[in-house]
Amino acid sequence: MRMIFGHLVGLLLLAAASQIICADQDVIGQAERALWGDVEFQISRLRSELGFDQLSPAVRGALHEVPRQRFVPDGQRRHAYENRPLPIGHGQTISQPLIVAIMTELLQIGPGARVFELGTGSGYQAAVLAALGAEVYSVEIIPELAERAHVTLDALNYKVATRIGDGYHGWKEAAPFDAIIVTAAVDHIPPPLIQQLKPGGRMLVPIGSRYLTQKLVLVTRDEHGAVRTQEMLPVTFVPLTGQH
Repeated sequence: MRMIFGHLVGLLLLAAASQIICADQDVIGQAERALWGDVEFQISRLRSELGFDQLSPAVRGALHEVPRQRFVPDGQRRHAYENRPLPIGHGQTISQPLIVAIMTELLQIGPGARVFELGTGSGYQAAVLAALGAEVYSVEIIPELAERAHVTLDALNYKVATRIGDGYHGWKEAAPFDAIIVTAAVDHIPPPLIQQLKPGGRMLVPIGSRYLTQKLVLVTRDEHGAVRTQEMLPVTFVPLTGQH
């Protein structure tokens, strides 16, 4: 009788746990749908600055595919689908979903594109790029963040090449790149990254300091090597660290 009772208790606990998991998934699903609806609305309002008023189907699909809650610390997961940056430790943040969406769209990459990312951080932006079919090379200067991002990306089966180092110098042996994305604020465009950008390529860089207005700058390099810059919109990123 005790064995039967214990078995029944176990089944009841399992059923209760399953209901909790389903409820959590429903809450996450609702929050995710609300987030991306808000992102699309905000982008439509920024059409004059961005040059587009909606996300492409490919970018939209990548954003919906990547589970953002897996890239934030446990204590922040309840906030994963809020449209704001979140702390990930070591003075760093995971970027606001709106900014991730905008920067991903502006890069205009497709399957097979080779992309360099300066600042792996949580690994979320790299995962979105990988979900688009890009070949991603990402460098993070903080060892603990680099290791955590590597583990998360590997667990989710996103093929991203990562390493610890100063991303200011790029990834020379993997260059040239179709696109480069910088996820920390700098006061100038790093010359090594310009050199590693393929003719016809696009680079996004937040220019400015922690205490002054930052601008997201689109850098393009034409087939003749001429470099052009275009300010897109105000942003706020943590400053780039390292010796340069």
